[in-house]
Amino acid sequence: MATLVPVSQDASTTPATVNNKYVYKVCAITALGGVMFGFDLVTISGAIQFLAPHFRLGDFEIGWAVGSINLGCIAGALLAGKLSDSWGRKKLLIVCAVLFAITGVGTGWAPDFKLFISFRLLSGVAVGAAALVCPMYTAEISPAHLRGRMVSFYQLAITLGILLAYLTNYFLLNSGPDNWRWMFTAQSVPAILFFAGLFLVAESPRWLVGKKRIAEARIVLSRIGGAEYARQQLLIISRSFKTEIKERVADLFDKGMRTILITGVFIAIFSQAVGQNSLFSYAPEIFRHAGMAEGSAFLQSLIIGVINLLFTFFAISMIDKVGRRTLLLVGTLSLFAIALALSTGFYFQWNGIWILIFVLLFIAVYSATIGPVTWVALSEIFPNRIRGNAMAACTFSLWLANFFSTSSFPVLKSHWGLPFTFVMHGIICLLYFLFVERKVPETKGKSLEDIERLLMK
Repeated sequence: MATLVPVSQDASTTPATVNNKYVYKVCAITALGGVMFGFDLVTISGAIQFLAPHFRLGDFEIGWAVGSINLGCIAGALLAGKLSDSWGRKKLLIVCAVLFAITGVGTGWAPDFKLFISFRLLSGVAVGAAALVCPMYTAEISPAHLRGRMVSFYQLAITLGILLAYLTNYFLLNSGPDNWRWMFTAQSVPAILFFAGLFLVAESPRWLVGKKRIAEARIVLSRIGGAEYARQQLLIISRSFKTEIKERVADLFDKGMRTILITGVFIAIFSQAVGQNSLFSYAPEIFRHAGMAEGSAFLQSLIIGVINLLFTFFAISMIDKVGRRTLLLVGTLSLFAIALALSTGFYFQWNGIWILIFVLLFIAVYSATIGPVTWVALSEIFPNRIRGNAMAACTFSLWLANFFSTSSFPVLKSHWGLPFTFVMHGIICLLYFLFVERKVPETKGKSLEDIERLLMK
């Protein structure tokens, strides 16, 4: 795997010379991959209560049904790097769109549990691959002055996908005994739109240059910013390939690099273990446990999706003002307190409205702090010469932590109860707070070189 040494950006590229309409269209289509990401991961939150009795699942099988997708995500992320380099970004995204469409129908209409899990794993492959390639493609096709905004919109697309999944589950709740099947099948609709839209976008100009298809790259770049923009960008991209550095896995274990790698891996693991996965994946079940009626529980889940979307906007607006470390400290300490409040509420069987308030507070804080900050922090802390392999290690750790977090919840709830489960989440939040306070420096406004020196002390 290779990473690029940063090169200077084209100083002459200004908003006036760029075809914003085309860039927005291309990035909006690509962001549908993020919508599929969120939709695919959360749909099961509404379906699980119906498919569990249909397949006669125990607590372990329920956890496996929900969490298995994350193992597919690991495989998809590991495959996506090499396949996107050999096939191209666009072709791999088309394959992902096809997988999303097929697995939506396949998961929904699986005749037995083994086939259900097979389609669930295959769906995870599409999620893992799209999660890696969509931001990569967006960054490679966006002009410098639009790049940060376009890539951040991908995070918004994920939250939009989560909201759409909750909305779909709510409207399909009373559609009959096969309601859970239609909940999964609904995934195929945005997947088909994603598939069709990809034929309207061009291949990544950077990938085209890497394959010596200069004429095609020139056409794409000219469409983005005109002939002069294309000429200058071709020079920059070509120069970057000449200064490309081949990574070695062994570099991760060099003295000093180990500390940075461990920091990144812990950030990835903690981001999935603080408790949000329990709420996103089992929201209707949690609300029913709090005494809410079935229809009301699904409506509360829909509200979770709205809160998640709105507070992601807050994070995007504040991350460069307040700072990464500050948001993580505020977020982890706040989540610690809210998790303890949820535990207390379930233990004393408070009125369901209080449970709803604390759940919404938890999601709001996570969406405004830990959720968006995680990927920003991981993208900043690694030196260029280990970034590719280090990000692969962190992505692997993140999906694995997600798997254990989502799959263990039904077992913990059944054997230990919700009060104990949320006490555990609270302890994890407190441990994350202490870790950030002692090991994670503020990276706002610092160069990558400054960050590297801070972490290698």
